Amino acid sequence: MEVEQRRIMKREEDGEEEDNNIQLSLQEEERETEEDMSGRTTEPWTKQVTVRGVLVSVVIGVVFSVIAQKLNLTTGIVPNLNSSAALLAFVFVQTWTKILKKSGFVAKPFTRQENTMIQTSAVACYGIAVGGGFASYLLGLNHKTYELSGANMEGNSEKSVKEPGLGWMTAYLFAVCFIGLFVLIPLRKVMIIDLKLTYPSGLATAVLINGFHTQGDAQAKKQVRGFMKYFSFSFLWGFFQWFFSGIEGCGFAQFPTFGLKAWKQTFFFDFSMTFVGAGMICSHLVNISLLLGAILSYGLMWPLLDKLKGSWFPDNLDEHNMKSIYGYKVFLSVALILGDGLYTFVKILCVTIISINARMKNKPNDLDDVGDKKQRKFLKEDENFLRDKIPMWIGVSGYLTFATVSTVVVPLIFPQVKWYYVIVAYIFAPSLAFCNAYGAGLTDINMAYNYGKIGLFVLAAVTGREDGVVAGLAGCGLIKSVVSVSCILMQDFKTAHYTMTSPKAMFVSQMIGTIVGCIVTPLSFFLFYRAFDVGNPNGEFKAPYALIYRNMAILGVQGFSALPLHCLQMCYGFFGFAVLVNVVRDLTPAKVGRFMPLPTAMAVPFLVGAYFAIDMCVGTVIVFAWEKMNRKKAEVMVPAVASGLICGEGLWTLPAAILALAGVKPPICMKFLAS
Repeated sequence: MEVEQRRIMKREEDGEEEDNNIQLSLQEEERETEEDMSGRTTEPWTKQVTVRGVLVSVVIGVVFSVIAQKLNLTTGIVPNLNSSAALLAFVFVQTWTKILKKSGFVAKPFTRQENTMIQTSAVACYGIAVGGGFASYLLGLNHKTYELSGANMEGNSEKSVKEPGLGWMTAYLFAVCFIGLFVLIPLRKVMIIDLKLTYPSGLATAVLINGFHTQGDAQAKKQVRGFMKYFSFSFLWGFFQWFFSGIEGCGFAQFPTFGLKAWKQTFFFDFSMTFVGAGMICSHLVNISLLLGAILSYGLMWPLLDKLKGSWFPDNLDEHNMKSIYGYKVFLSVALILGDGLYTFVKILCVTIISINARMKNKPNDLDDVGDKKQRKFLKEDENFLRDKIPMWIGVSGYLTFATVSTVVVPLIFPQVKWYYVIVAYIFAPSLAFCNAYGAGLTDINMAYNYGKIGLFVLAAVTGREDGVVAGLAGCGLIKSVVSVSCILMQDFKTAHYTMTSPKAMFVSQMIGTIVGCIVTPLSFFLFYRAFDVGNPNGEFKAPYALIYRNMAILGVQGFSALPLHCLQMCYGFFGFAVLVNVVRDLTPAKVGRFMPLPTAMAVPFLVGAYFAIDMCVGTVIVFAWEKMNRKKAEVMVPAVASGLICGEGLWTLPAAILALAGVKPPICMKFLAS
C-alpha cells in the first residue's frame, strides 16, 4: 500500500472530546505500565534479538508482504497492520512456548521486548511491499501502463518503458531502502527524549504490546481463539470461492448484490473477507469517504460523462484511451490526491517551523501542550533508552556508504537518472527526512509520498521529453525511500522507548526486516505478476496507482496539454474541493470538521470501482454495531477478528497463485445474466 493510504488510516475521525478520552486512557495505561516495570530489569540488547523472534518475524513479514502486495495491486489501499503484527507475534510465540512446555521442554519467557522486536522486524519487511513502488512508480514503467497512458502521446515516449525484472528490482531496493535507516540516528535522543515527540501510532503499538504482557491469560486466550476462528473461516471461504471462478468475470466476486444495472456500475458486494477486515481496521471516516467517492464517480459523474461521448471526446476511442472517459477518471483522481497532499504538506511544514521556532525560544505553544500535558516523564524509560547508544559514526558512515552505492547502482539500472541527480537528492534528503519525521511525531502523518512526488515532478521537468518519465518515476523512489524509512524507524524508537526495548535491538530488527523485505517483496510481486493479469483496468488486479504515477510524470514533462477536453477546468474544481475540505476540517469546530471526507480516500474508487468501498463499509458497520452492543469487548476483539479475516484470505492467495501458475483452473464458472 501507499503512504497516502497509511496517512488516511492514521487520521483521527473523532473530535477533540473523544481524543481527550483516548489520551486519558493512554495515561492510565502508562501509569499501570510504569508500576509494572518499576521492579523489572531489562535484558541486554543482544538477548532481546532472539533466533525465535527472527524466525517468527520472518514468517509474519512474508505473510503480510503477500497480503500488502495483493491490496496494493487491487486497490492501493493498505490498512496499518502494525497492531496486527504485534498481535500475531504474541499469538505465535505464546503458542510456541506452551507447546514446548507441554512437551517437557524449557522455553525462554516471552517478554515485551522480544514482542517489540518481532513487530518491528515484521513491519519493516511488509513496509517494503507497501512503499516499495511495486504498485505505483516502478510498475508505472511497464509497457501496459505506457499503453494505458496513451501510446506515443507527447511526453509519453516509447523509450520510457522498463519491464519489471526480478534482478533490477531487487538491486534497486537494496540500493535505496537502507539509506533511511542511518539518516536520523544522530537525532534519536533529540526527537524522542528532548523534544518529547509523541508519535501516536508508535505509542499506540507500545500500549498494545504492554497490554498483552500485563493482561490476564483469559483475555489473551479470547483474542487467540477469535483470531484462529476467523482466520480459518476466511481461508476456507477463499478456497470455496475459488471453485466458482473458472474464467474472468465469474464467481462470488461478481455477485450482482443490488441488481445487474448497479453491477455494471461496480456497485456490488464481492464477498472479499480481506476488504471487510480492512474496513474493520480503518476508521469510519475512511470507509465513508471511500463510499462517497464511489457514489460521486461511478454513481454520478461517469454515467453523465458517458452521455457526452462524441461531444467532449470521440466516440470511436477505446474505453481505456487517455483522450476518452478514462482520461477524466485518471486526472480527476490525481487532482484530488494532489490537492489533499499539497495542503497537508504545507500545513505540516508550517506546523514544524512554528513548533521548532517556539522550542528554540522556550515558549510553549498548543502543540507542546499536547505533548507535555498528555505525556508523563518516565526517567527509567529515558535511562534505558539512552543506555544502549548507537554511535554517531555508524549513522554518518552508513549514510555515506549507501549513498555512494546508490549513486553508482541507480544510474546503471536507470541510465536516464544521472549520477549527479542522485547526489543532489541525497544532499537534500536528510533535511527532508527530519521535517517529515518531526511532522509525523506531532501529527502522526507520514508525508513521504508527497516528498517523493516533488522529486518526481522536478526530475521529470528537468530531464526532458524523452527521458523525463523514467527519471521522474525512479527519482520518486530515491526521495520517498529515505524519508519514509527514517520516519518509520523513529516511530519504532518511540515504541522501544515505551516498552523499554533497546534502541540497538530495534535498529538490528529493522535491518533484518529490511533485508528480508528487499528479498521477499520482489518475489511476492512476481507471484502475482506472473499468475494474474496485473494492470488490467477490467480485472481484479487493476494497480490504479501505477497509472496515476505515470500520468503525474507525463504532466511534469508535457504540461496540461496531456489532459482531455474540459478536464483541466474539472481538475481545478476537484483540486479546490480537496483544499476546501481540509480547510473546513481544520478551521471549524470538531463536531463539524470530523464529518469532512478525506479527499485521498475519495479518489481511489474513481479508478478502482465501488465494490471494494462497499466491502469496507460492511466492515465499518460491523464495528459500529459491535461497539454499540459491547464497546469494551469490541476494543479487545476487533483487531483479532479483523486480522484473522485479512490473514486467512490473504494466505489463500499463495496456493491460488501457485495453482494459476501450474495451469490449474477452477472447474465451475458462476455468472449472472439478465433473463
